[in-house]
Formats: sequence, structure tokens, C-alpha cells
Amino acid sequence: MDIMIFRSSEAVAEYATQVIKDLINKKPATVLGMATGSTPLLMYRRLIEECRRGFLSFREVTTFNLDEYYGVNGEDARSYRAYMQREFFDHIDIVPENTHLPACSSDQDHLDVSRNYEALIAGKGGIDLQVLGLGQNGHIGFNEPTSSLGSRTRIKTLTQGTLNINSQYFSSESQPELAITMGIATILEARQILMIATGAKKAEPVRQFVEGPVSTMCPASALQFHNNTQVLLDEDAASLLANREYYESVQVQKRQLAEQFRGI
Repeated sequence: MDIMIFRSSEAVAEYATQVIKDLINKKPATVLGMATGSTPLLMYRRLIEECRRGFLSFREVTTFNLDEYYGVNGEDARSYRAYMQREFFDHIDIVPENTHLPACSSDQDHLDVSRNYEALIAGKGGIDLQVLGLGQNGHIGFNEPTSSLGSRTRIKTLTQGTLNINSQYFSSESQPELAITMGIATILEARQILMIATGAKKAEPVRQFVEGPVSTMCPASALQFHNNTQVLLDEDAASLLANREYYESVQVQKRQLAEQFRGI
């Protein structure tokens, strides 16, 4: 993993936007893995602005979201489909048919939905770049603690901690306790990963997945097995890292090598 520490969440979003912009401009038919929640919002807003200014086009891009609540209709404002439309898709030039979420109604066989989602990803040649956020319990997607590191897209029961955090969006009677999520093995097959974590609440899970052991109790720790992951942190999220000085010196050395051999 490449640990990168920025002065602010805005600087994190600026860097992530540039990485995605460069990839799409190099490969217009890029396949992106998308995330929801508050963490990627600044990045989405910058990508929208790049598209509006004509510096970026999503016309050939295909997207796959990490997860969706089980049994929640895409027209429900609390669904992740509605989130993606509201915060991103409705503001860019992407083809609607090229945007995918693992939606599953309560009358669908979740096993069929999961298998079909995996097949759809494979049929597009796999994910070029996966954007991830980090749960306060170390989850990625809705792969809660104890999730198999070899897991594929499937239905997951949400932990009480996750339910508590999400309760602001649902009444106690309507809150979904299940979600369909890409598995950890599915995520790790992405050719490039951007893990974005900002804010003090993410400091402890960042410490655990970056500097702790690989464990199903911290699903994000599986990223230690991925050879092209950039972990983008602001000052608050990086505040508990024991080896921060080393990570910062690594970035200095990388910049020097890039300037020496590539003129960057």
C-alpha cells in the first residue's frame, strides 16, 4: 500500500479527482468501482466540475457500485442508487445503462443477483479503478468484521454499529438490516484501488488496517495484499499512525525518483 497524507480533505479529493481524470483521459472506456457515503462527496463534486468544463467525459465509462441495501427500491431517496443519481450521475454525461448497482428486491433470489453482478463485472473486463471508503469498524463496502477475505458479491447482515450510524437515514421500522455487497476478493481484483479516509473518526480504523495484522476483524486490512492501492488520508485520519514519518519520507523519495527518471 502507498500511504499518502494530505493537509486537508479537500486536498485528498483534489488528488483523487486527478487520478481518475488521468485514467479516463488515457482510457475513455474505463471501468470504475464507485463508493457512497460522505467520504467521496468532495471528489464527486470536483469530477462533476471537470466534466462541466469539458476537461473530462464519462460517455464511455462503465461504473459498478460496491453495494446496495437489500429490498430498498432504487427510487427510494435513501437507496444508494438514489444517492449516486443525486450526487453524481445526474450531473455528468455518463450513459445511464452503463451504471450498475447490486440492487436486489425482496422477491428476487439474492444468490442469482450476486452471481449475475460478478458475471457483469467480469464481462466488462474487470474494474480498472475501485474507490473505497472506510467504515468505523474497518469495513469496506458492506463487508463487516468476520467477512471472509475470499468473499464474493453476496448478502450481508449489517452490524449493530453500522445500523446505529445509518439510523439517521431510516426509521426504526424501515431500516434495512441486510445489504448486497461486492466481496473482499472481488474488490481486490480491481487493477487499482483508491482508499479514501478523512476525519478523526477514521483515525483508529486507519491505524488498524494500515499497521495492524491482516484479519477478518478488520476487513480493510486485506488491502495489504493488493499491489496497487493508494491510501489517501487527511491529517486527522492519519493522526494515530505510528510510522507517519516513514510514510512521508517514502513520498519524498518517490517524487525525487519521478523527477529524475520521468521528468515529472
